[in-house]
Amino acid sequence: MPKMKSKGSVKGRFRVTKSGKVKCSKPFRGHMHAIHSGKQKRALRRQIVITGTWARLLKAMM
Repeated sequence: MPKMKSKGSVKGRFRVTKSGKVKCSKPFRGHMHAIHSGKQKRALRRQIVITGTWARLLKAMM
């Protein structure tokens, strides 16, 4: 079997940490910021760690 090709869109959106976890930024950050409170905007800055089946699939896509 040939090697799987990596997905460019996944490489741009997700990162693998040194311990092997998959992390990404939160959604809803693009535009329309007036509807969010300051607390919500600060929370959207934080990265999230993806676990379980999705993490395994994303690693395979990278």
